[in-house]
Amino acid sequence: MPKFGPRYRVPFRRKREGKTDYRKRLKLLKSGKPRLVARVSANRVQAMISKASSIGDYTLVHVTSEHLKRYGWKGGTKNTPAAYLVGYLCGKQALQRGITEAVLDIGRHAARKGARVFAVLKGALDAGLQIPHEDSVLPSEDRIAGRHIVEYAKKLKQKSEEYQKRFSQYLSRGLPPEELEAHFMTVKDQIMRGGSQDETSG
Repeated sequence: MPKFGPRYRVPFRRKREGKTDYRKRLKLLKSGKPRLVARVSANRVQAMISKASSIGDYTLVHVTSEHLKRYGWKGGTKNTPAAYLVGYLCGKQALQRGITEAVLDIGRHAARKGARVFAVLKGALDAGLQIPHEDSVLPSEDRIAGRHIVEYAKKLKQKSEEYQKRFSQYLSRGLPPEELEAHFMTVKDQIMRGGSQDETSG
């Protein structure tokens, strides 16, 4: 039953809309460190390094899974390998800007073990950022590299029609899903060396 009366205060809009947990946000801000903001939507993964100020947040680094295409990525834009690479690229760009540490901000995402937001975290950690965490929440190396997708594709390939339908986007980009794990390592190496596909091919 809604509360009303002279002492009733209307909650902040973002709290009413279920977008911001202000208690959690306050704890993050009290650290005084930049935030690694990890978000997963229906179509993409994004990671930001944000810093709070008296007039609001400002973004120091912003990477989405669309940026991975510059490094030759042909896989999905919202799966675990993509989430890791987004975090890895974000971490590398943060270090280039002199940012060496952060705290993780997953917003209202559920903190499930192995979740894609924690794949973003793992990528940023491997890039060299210092972020407080528990290793138990991180996805396995096999899952990060997409081995679960590779194994599923190999099983499904026996059913040609279903295989073509399920992996139509991979195939349209010229990537057989069975080669995803090797492709992941190639793109990670490209990011690590710091050159986009356009730069290295030119």
